[in-house]
Amino acid sequence: MSDAPLPAALAEIAEDFSSASNPMKLDLLLEFSEELPALPDRYVGQLDKLERVDECQSPLFLTVEVDDGERLEDRPVHLFFDAPPEAPTTRGFAGILHEGLDGLSAAQILDVPDDAPMRFGLAEAVSPLRIRGMVAMLARIKRQVRAKTATAASI
Repeated sequence: MSDAPLPAALAEIAEDFSSASNPMKLDLLLEFSEELPALPDRYVGQLDKLERVDECQSPLFLTVEVDDGERLEDRPVHLFFDAPPEAPTTRGFAGILHEGLDGLSAAQILDVPDDAPMRFGLAEAVSPLRIRGMVAMLARIKRQVRAKTATAASI
């Protein structure tokens, strides 16, 4: 794992998970699943406007919106996820990323280490395939932030 720091909110979540027993980790994951915000009306029924994360074992779709600003440090990012209620692990991962990253600047999101999902100590509680899904979610978020900030910068 890299030594790069996590953003404060994500670091706090990682610490909570890392210090918990495996059964408690699953309870925390369920809490994040239940707290994942619903899609805003503009995306409801519009999954074609979101990107599917195929690496997730359950259907998960996401998109990011990046506010205007001159510098990446001045451009807040908003995350939106759609996952079925019967997929609590996948929803929990999305909830963690939403809680830990939503509202951060584009620069802060791009600085999140790619191995961040490995820092939650979840590998002992869930399958490696599930962890791969969370890694893929983070990669998609960062790719979308790069694409949306590059497009705006080139206009």
